[in-house]
Formats: sequence, C-alpha cells, structure tokens
Amino acid sequence: MQQWYAVVSKPRQERTAEENLRNQEFETFLPLIKLQKRLRGKWQDVIEPLFPRYLFVHVDPDVVSVGPIRSTLGVAGLVRFGMEIKPVPDAVMAFLLQTRDPETGLHMPNQSGFKKNDSVTVVEGPFSGLNGIFHQTRGEDRVMVLLEFLGRTNVVTLKRDAIIPAAD
Repeated sequence: MQQWYAVVSKPRQERTAEENLRNQEFETFLPLIKLQKRLRGKWQDVIEPLFPRYLFVHVDPDVVSVGPIRSTLGVAGLVRFGMEIKPVPDAVMAFLLQTRDPETGLHMPNQSGFKKNDSVTVVEGPFSGLNGIFHQTRGEDRVMVLLEFLGRTNVVTLKRDAIIPAAD
C-alpha cells in the first residue's frame, strides 16, 4: 500500500531533490511557505520550505525499491527509526495537504512573523533601540508591541518594518 515517507534532503537542496524524484516518476510533496524576512535592511517576501531539509514521497516500499530515492541528487536519505523506514501518519499528511492555499499551494503563516510574547527590538522611529514584547498584528503593516518607558508598560502601535527579533 502506498504511503507517505519523509525524505531528508541535503542542506538547501529540497527543490533539487523534489525535481529529481519527480523525474524518476515518484509522487512528491514539498510544503512551501511564504515568509517575510529582513534582507539588507528591508522586509522581503521569500518562499521557503515549511520544513527545512524535508520533503515527502508517496511510495509503496514493498512494490518499488527505495534505493533510487536514497541515491537521488539532493537527497541525504529517508527518515528512519532504527533500520526501518516508517510512514508519516495519515492524519499529518492529510492536514498538510488540506491546509495549503488552493491557488498557490503555499501554507499561510502568521503574517507578522512574530508570535505573542516574542522579544523584539525597535529599529526605526522615536522608540528606536528599545526592547519590547510582541503583542499582536494590527492590519497588514502594523504591529502592537509592549514597551516599557516612563515608568510603566505601554502598548505602542508601530510599522511592521520597525521591529526585528531581539538579540539574545
């Protein structure tokens, strides 16, 4: 019976592995996500694998040898438990396949890139240099941050580009 198996790719070669597996007529699934990352001081949209270094292949190892998968360009191997490859649970794969955008095929993240209570640093505007706590997204390009100044904690609304993750 065909099931989904996790494939480990070589670093930053998920797409190469996917392309080469498809060329060998394997059914593959590489979940992708659209993120905003700060590159060269500006926020830019980038499309990256949802699980870096992992993709999935749909195969029946009792019928088709997995040897060619392991030796495919871009592939480091299959996920194993001991000496045995184990399928990804059906519920996990069903969730991944159903939660992607039907038009683009991308998984949609938290658009701000931050989670509640993440530590952030303000890099623009009058609060530049202050550290705070991410509170929530407000619209497409605004965020609410908790900043401590004037002797108390204040909720401040800032441009999305005005904050970065705080250095630990």
